[in-house]
Amino acid sequence: MSWFSGYRWLEMHRIAVVGNSGSGKSTLALRMAKKLEYPFLELDSIYHQPGWEPLPEDELRARVADFALQQEWIIDGNYSVVRDLIWPAADTLVWLDLPRRVVMKRVLLRTLKRGVTREELWNGNREPLSNFISFDPETNVVAWAWTRHDSVREKYESALARSEAVHLKTYRLQSAGEVESFLSAIPVR
Repeated sequence: MSWFSGYRWLEMHRIAVVGNSGSGKSTLALRMAKKLEYPFLELDSIYHQPGWEPLPEDELRARVADFALQQEWIIDGNYSVVRDLIWPAADTLVWLDLPRRVVMKRVLLRTLKRGVTREELWNGNREPLSNFISFDPETNVVAWAWTRHDSVREKYESALARSEAVHLKTYRLQSAGEVESFLSAIPVR
């Protein structure tokens, strides 16, 4: 029996999924949402408006606050500007803290695929191949994931030690195997 099994799934109604870019947050959150039949919100999908324009902070906060009023949900993303809306409402936090080598392989392959296939991400946005060759973390998600890996870990270690997170049932998943075990333990509704 997996250490994720048992009654705890009955207690999970509002789940926040966090982690470094390329760690698999959206993939995991979507799979969980389908299995649990919970509404799902990918923060990137509302933050990145057409032309990669950011949604104004007040609008982002209003949309997240409205979504978080539901009885059950899964929200994926790392936007600190809305953490004060998500974490107090959540009962569970799933933190994907995979090794840098795993994250980098994933983000490299994902970015290359998106650039070559011209896959639409959100609101008509596509990842340009030119971003892939830039060294600027603000325009290159690969550089972002590389340069932010340690700081993301430090940020969540620190945040989870504070009183604002004491109520959260936290799962820190540190390998692809742990992620799969976690998913397989979710009961089908």
